[in-house]
Amino acid sequence: MKHVKSFQSLTHETIHGQITIEGPLSSSELEKYEFHEQLTAFRIADKQFKALLNIADFPEGRIIIARTENTIIGYVTYLHPDPLERWSKFEMENLIELGAIEVIPKFRGSKVASGLLKVSMMDKFMENYIIISTEYYWHWDLDGTNLGIWDYRKVMEKMMAAGGLIPAPTDDPEIISHPANCLMVKIGENVPDESIHQFDKLKFLQRHQYRSMREGL
Repeated sequence: MKHVKSFQSLTHETIHGQITIEGPLSSSELEKYEFHEQLTAFRIADKQFKALLNIADFPEGRIIIARTENTIIGYVTYLHPDPLERWSKFEMENLIELGAIEVIPKFRGSKVASGLLKVSMMDKFMENYIIISTEYYWHWDLDGTNLGIWDYRKVMEKMMAAGGLIPAPTDDPEIISHPANCLMVKIGENVPDESIHQFDKLKFLQRHQYRSMREGL
């Protein structure tokens, strides 16, 4: 599968001024900007920026950013699932994961995250992918937002809906370990039925493995 990336951009008004949301960007394009020091949800800012630079140049990797004139204040990443995760088991070229989305505290509540997802999906090639996001409540910024688990879940679902991702059932042990956790999915219009059936097996991998084991007895 040849991964095609088409640059998209829009301006977004916030109470703190106008920002630009754009991408996918290559590593050389990202390096033109400063990476805000408060983008530390996953690791310290310098190391996270280096991780984004690496992802940007993967064939399937996509980095969409929100920026003031010269400073990145938010981003979202897309890439193939980690090779150690169940979602990479069938090595599906048309399965990508929304791996991280982050916005600095000052711009939260200004629909920047929703804007990042909206711009992501403006690229029509995204309709060739099954896009997933694995949501675990222990990764959520409950303290920083002063939201309870279920209120945060509602906010998260509304945000993901801006990109067309909706909750989907699965038997993944980590996800079903708590009722607030969930798998979010968007199946593109151009995804073939064969890939959809393969993804259904992936969602319920334990069930299919158990069935295969019984049939082999």
